Amino acid sequence: MFARTGQRAVLLLVLALVVSAGEASPQSIGASLAAPPVVAGLSPAPRAGSVFRNLDPEYHRASLWTRIHSVVLGGTWLVGERRVEALPLAAVDAKALRANTSDPTVTWVGHSTLLVQLDGVNFLTDPTWANRTGPFGGLVGVGRYTPPGIPFSDLPRIDFVLISHDHYDHLDEATVRRLARTFNPRFVVPLGLKAWLEDRGITNVVELNWGESVTVAGLTVVCTPAQHGSGRTLIDQGRRLWASWAVLGSKRFYFAGDTGYYRHFKETGDALGPFDLAALPIGSYTPRALAHPVHISPEEALQAWVDLRAAKFVGIHWGTFALAREPYDEPPRRIAEEVSRRHLDPDAVWILKPGATTAW
Repeated sequence: MFARTGQRAVLLLVLALVVSAGEASPQSIGASLAAPPVVAGLSPAPRAGSVFRNLDPEYHRASLWTRIHSVVLGGTWLVGERRVEALPLAAVDAKALRANTSDPTVTWVGHSTLLVQLDGVNFLTDPTWANRTGPFGGLVGVGRYTPPGIPFSDLPRIDFVLISHDHYDHLDEATVRRLARTFNPRFVVPLGLKAWLEDRGITNVVELNWGESVTVAGLTVVCTPAQHGSGRTLIDQGRRLWASWAVLGSKRFYFAGDTGYYRHFKETGDALGPFDLAALPIGSYTPRALAHPVHISPEEALQAWVDLRAAKFVGIHWGTFALAREPYDEPPRRIAEEVSRRHLDPDAVWILKPGATTAW
């Protein structure tokens, strides 16, 4: 039996994190003065009235009670055999990152945070430098066991930031506030998140629906579908859209965000591919019965890479926060096994150390 304080902590965590994988609820989206360009072959996010839906008509999440029960009884903080250990960090050459104005590079900071350099432009995906992910500035939440691969102070100029959705481990309030103060980058977000950012004084924002695009610093950024959900509390579930992103310049980059597996990968590959690099999540896929609709497994991540027709693969969303039940070091092992089983090119599949930079 939990102590009274332990019960309160678990309840707060459950309310913030378990429901954060939910979907669909009324939303209020401000109208734009001019519609962004639309990419052929990509449909806008479907809705039932004012409710966002995923593309899969059979999409179904476990009940809220089932998810709460699973988290409380099987969360990583209660299961001793799921101990985690900090991943080894790569040495960061901050001077080289700041001096780079031409070579395409990717650096894994940790979790779903990547620093991408393309055509002299620097951008981040789902940035979080948080020590804990959860409500009240991480006062309650899941701890980070691998520190960021790049200290925030070592970042080069950041031109824009991609946000896939509003869950705490992908949208960290303290981090986006600090980015806005330090660099004033353009934030490119799915529908509904512009108002959330503006409420926090961040006004350099453009929001897009699936299939819409915007040009930022000479690169074309396209909002592409994902299969997931949104919400940071019990009362804002589904009010903001979830998305993946394509960034097109002299090379083509794809960022999956959080997603289950569906035909949207192939549709995006057909519409915008082939890609030069695809960043795909490989962790937080357990317990499988609950995670399957919204989180791909390592094997599904490789299939998504094939669907996208991408030349290179980089694994993200693992080894950082104690979010799921699989052993922390299992995802890269399963990737290696599936690469071997399918006779894929192992040199094209990258599992980076946090802080490691590689050209693409």
